[in-house]
Amino acid sequence: MRAKLNGGLGRVGFARGWAGRLWALGLGVWALSGMAQDAAVLARQHFRSGEGTLAALTSVSAATRHSIVKLQVDGLTVALGTVMDSRGLVLTKASEIRPGKLTCWLAGGREVEAEWVAADESEDVALVRVQAEGLRPMAWVSGEAKVGQWAITPGIETTPHAIGIVSAPARPIRAQRALLGFQFDLSTTQPKVGELLSGYGAEHAGLQPGDVILAVNEMAVAEREQVVEVLREFRAGQTVRVRIQRGADEFEREVRLSSVSTDPFGAGLSRGRSRRMGGEVSTRAEGFESVLQHDTVLPPWLCGGPLVNVDGKAIGLNIARAGRVATYALSPRVVQGLFESLRPAPARAVKVIK
Repeated sequence: MRAKLNGGLGRVGFARGWAGRLWALGLGVWALSGMAQDAAVLARQHFRSGEGTLAALTSVSAATRHSIVKLQVDGLTVALGTVMDSRGLVLTKASEIRPGKLTCWLAGGREVEAEWVAADESEDVALVRVQAEGLRPMAWVSGEAKVGQWAITPGIETTPHAIGIVSAPARPIRAQRALLGFQFDLSTTQPKVGELLSGYGAEHAGLQPGDVILAVNEMAVAEREQVVEVLREFRAGQTVRVRIQRGADEFEREVRLSSVSTDPFGAGLSRGRSRRMGGEVSTRAEGFESVLQHDTVLPPWLCGGPLVNVDGKAIGLNIARAGRVATYALSPRVVQGLFESLRPAPARAVKVIK
């Protein structure tokens, strides 16, 4: 029997794959991490089964589970959250928090209310306030994670959800190119609409072949390349205001942008195919300032929580399941900066003059 997660995936399988692969290749934990404490926590006998590997990490869960919450919307688990201070301020993945009644489960099995505070759209991070006392702020490492070291995803339970290794150092992940939903008329350098893509933003906004784009969000454009350059600042799902010339008439339309991964004329791998090949990926999985990559297979609802080392200190905040064996975590530097920018300003004492 495989142990089941609240997301339909077996957590034992996350560790079992590595258990077999490591020793089949003749690799010990020393070769993977180069860190003595990793070897002390995960000795050779712990790799005989996935259950044994996760059970060996109960000390990590004990050190972190009171610094993590499990967020729910209308009773359905949508993400984990990372406690940033003792007042209940928690960072999580913004795009997973849909409208509805927001609550969270704490270690020990207590459900409490939570409220949305703020969000940073550029990094897909939200700050929520949990209505609970005694939460422990997550401890963070002072530097960057190293390729090959263990990467553990704990939750509010007594054993972690998953374990993998850091597979790539911190680096920026550019956003996918956003599309208005048409091909340009290549017979001119003007930004003239050629063929519309059926079902995309331009068609829904009422654009027609032959329309000429004059401006995007009040920024005047005269050539196709200028439109492409302006759209680099936007992501799929966002809306831009486009000024159009049609014959002698000028008017504006709001166009919802689409992703290149869903472009029928593109060669990219569609998100639907990615799900079939290795499980569901995050709705937002690109456009981050600095992320480290690890090979843990995480369902999207496990994002928002911390990624920790064997000492129980956070080396990142899981922000996106990006592929079959690729998950991204925001680096500690980015996380701390986001928290400082999103947290409410402390209330100032008012001096009463009599």
